[in-house]
Amino acid sequence: MKFTQYFLYVRQRPDRAKIRMEWIEDTIKNQAYKEVQCDGRIRKWKRIEEEDKI
Repeated sequence: MKFTQYFLYVRQRPDRAKIRMEWIEDTIKNQAYKEVQCDGRIRKWKRIEEEDKI
């Protein structure tokens, strides 16, 4: 899967450390909500039930 350099950079932040790649891939494929920003970037959201247990 391809990602932007910005996305890869942001993923390295300490507050993003617990986000798993499989969660990201699943959200991209099966998002619950999608928003196109005014600059053309696309945001996708999905509730991660597994994360609630951490």
